[in-house]
Amino acid sequence: MTAPDPALLELLDRVGLTRAGVADLLAHTRDIVATEAAEAAASPVPTVRFDELEQVSGDIRDSIRRRGCVVVRGVFDRAEADGWDREVGDYLAANDFEHRYAERYPEAADTGPRIWGVYWSRPQVAARQHDRMATVRRFLNSFWSHESNGVTWFDPDHDIGYPDRLRRRRPGVTAKGLAAHSDSPSSGGWRIPENVDVFRHVLAGRPEQYDLWDAAHRTSIDVRSPVSCTTFRTFQGWTALSEMRPSDGVLHLAGVPMAAAYLLVLGIAGELGLDGEPTPAPPRARPDELVQSGLVPIPAVDPGDTVWWHGDIIHSVGDATNEQRWGNVMYIGSAPRCPRNDAYAPSMLERFVRGASPLDFPAEDFETDFVGRAGISDLSALGREQFGLEPIG
Repeated sequence: MTAPDPALLELLDRVGLTRAGVADLLAHTRDIVATEAAEAAASPVPTVRFDELEQVSGDIRDSIRRRGCVVVRGVFDRAEADGWDREVGDYLAANDFEHRYAERYPEAADTGPRIWGVYWSRPQVAARQHDRMATVRRFLNSFWSHESNGVTWFDPDHDIGYPDRLRRRRPGVTAKGLAAHSDSPSSGGWRIPENVDVFRHVLAGRPEQYDLWDAAHRTSIDVRSPVSCTTFRTFQGWTALSEMRPSDGVLHLAGVPMAAAYLLVLGIAGELGLDGEPTPAPPRARPDELVQSGLVPIPAVDPGDTVWWHGDIIHSVGDATNEQRWGNVMYIGSAPRCPRNDAYAPSMLERFVRGASPLDFPAEDFETDFVGRAGISDLSALGREQFGLEPIG
């Protein structure tokens, strides 16, 4: 018989959790998740228009807080987003990107998720440094508690402009989606040191006191994460460059705030063998059927709309089969100034200048010889601030 990890037993002893206590905690968190997942499955992702951000109703704010996700419509004018879409397409064509990609990844060229390691096109840089994007980020950050116990965990008003990738899917393409997952250190369970603090109320047997929006202990420089993202993102997100409908192999979100805490407890229970032989937890928590029952597709979006989800929220992408429309997005999240992000930021400038892939992503470096990529002269005052070329205003 496999014995539980001594480190886990030491942790449980430290927080005062017995095997029976873990079983009770699992049942408690499972009940909360069942309620949240049923609510999520029965209602659409909350939406708000950009021009309403300063007067969002209490009901909509409550819905965003309960679900951990939101669609913000009309962040960019459709004409501007359409222009960006054409420019991105011209940029990739001028540099023969898809041919280069197919040569490097022949097995994924036709049926992969169509997420390209391209970061430095002018539209991507323009959108990250756009004043309207900054306004949306401040709105999103307002859902978080960024100060507690005399500590400022992050700056809700300033962002590092975290560079991320593109997705482009042609009409009629067949492309694999992405299985349900989370891209946060929370998916590493109890083995990630910060999670012991982030989920401190849960491990103390008080899951009702856990707050998805409490930034405490999430932003230190010392992060050991099972996922590639080493920064702290209050929200992951993307900006639509084409029309997309729920049947188009789109993003699905499970607005289940207790999911990460439940999966942490579920992993502990498995390692203790509460349902049989002790089973070592995988590096990343795998959402079970209960959490996935809360997955719903995002509503129809138009060019210039943006989609956002809390980093702990479980999400997936549907398979795309013979869709009638393009499926084009720029991944742009919210990565506010904090110790963790400030440590990452210096690497961004050097890689931007070279056209190299950012540190958090595979070192594909497709763009080092691309013509037409963005440069220092394309940066606004806000963009220069994000890259550390000007002091924070």
